[in-house]
Amino acid sequence: MGDAPGRAEESGTPAGGSTPPESGRPSRRGPDPPDISEKGGLKRGQPQRSDERLFMQLFGFGDCTNPRALGPHLANAGVTGVVYEDLNDPRGVALLALSRIPSFFLDVLRPALSSGPFAALAQKPEYTMFGRTYALGYEPDLDDVLFHRPTRTVLNPAWPWAVWYPLRRNGRFAQLPPEEQRVILAEHGAIGMSFGAADLAHDIRLACHGLDVNDNDFVVGLIGKDLHPLSAVVQAMRKTQQTALYLDRLGPFFVGRAVWQARAEDRELKIEN
Repeated sequence: MGDAPGRAEESGTPAGGSTPPESGRPSRRGPDPPDISEKGGLKRGQPQRSDERLFMQLFGFGDCTNPRALGPHLANAGVTGVVYEDLNDPRGVALLALSRIPSFFLDVLRPALSSGPFAALAQKPEYTMFGRTYALGYEPDLDDVLFHRPTRTVLNPAWPWAVWYPLRRNGRFAQLPPEEQRVILAEHGAIGMSFGAADLAHDIRLACHGLDVNDNDFVVGLIGKDLHPLSAVVQAMRKTQQTALYLDRLGPFFVGRAVWQARAEDRELKIEN
């Protein structure tokens, strides 16, 4: 993926990015540091920024005979998340876990998935998805977009059905002028907004650049109270330019229904179907 950052020493330039001044010669600055913060629109006249994001990870498992036994084990481990029954596998389940801290997935979640009722399950690597929330730059409430809305959506007991899938855009999209990209994304987004306004389907969008084993760009979750609208929104989006012309791959799709939902600090938030 090209030269690694911080190679300035090979050209004789100090790591700070500027040459030492010499007898009247003006100093030369290197490139400015990247700005990787999330940015929203103005709020009370002030720009919004955040250096935090919400990370989500989905794991799929087989050979599970008692999905309801998984929730208490996760709650005891301090995991915020959802356990889904797999619609396409009578012994399949999936776990969606949430945290703002990347190390949580190694320090807390990994031991939890290696013990208790998870120890006997067979993992399905094709359903492993990991991503982070992100902002587009004009959101009126940045914290809500990055943290609160995604959490409310996946933990809402009124919306137990879910479809999760990764996708990758092709290089032609990246080469389009920004104005044309916005038009294409607006067409796609308008469909999602109409389904959301009608309480038919609510979406989670996660970026996974460099985080996905199959080099996908995004992870998408469609959440709702019924299953058919989640299929209908995918069908409607197949006709958009983004899906029809600018996707390299889509899926695999995990389809399931929640049997356990809980915040680590609010363990009574559970549903029984």
